[in-house]
Amino acid sequence: MAIAPSRPAASVRPEAASGAPPLGRMLETGLYVDDLRRAATFYEGVMGLRPMLADDRFIAYPLDGTVLLLFKRGTADAPLHLPFGGTIPAHDGAGRLHFAFTIAAEDLEAWRAHLAAHAVAIEGEVHWPRGATSLYFRDPDGNLAEIATPGLWANY
Repeated sequence: MAIAPSRPAASVRPEAASGAPPLGRMLETGLYVDDLRRAATFYEGVMGLRPMLADDRFIAYPLDGTVLLLFKRGTADAPLHLPFGGTIPAHDGAGRLHFAFTIAAEDLEAWRAHLAAHAVAIEGEVHWPRGATSLYFRDPDGNLAEIATPGLWANY
């Protein structure tokens, strides 16, 4: 199957297509994990992230303008009433998900070596038509992680 390059993201304003006001960047991405301590060991020890907030049900990691949230599976399946006001509706997820981190092109080989040093198997590698390279690997819960160099999408 051939993948055709897309038009630049700026060529169509979102509100022109659907009538919705424009969106900004993605603020949060949530993953659901079976063992929060095991997941923290991976995301902190292998991926080099440092938590900005954590409790017994979730960990929040800051990433260049966005946040990666890890929820212990089953702890977010009821509404959360916040002590300062407001409610976060119930949410939970199952199954293997996909997400991607951005990296600089010059860091690709260092990441390849770093993953190997931590016994993280690279399951796939793609060299994209725009010049990007993606490496695919699994976290301890089977989620498919990707690290991608610039040139993957019209907006990255």
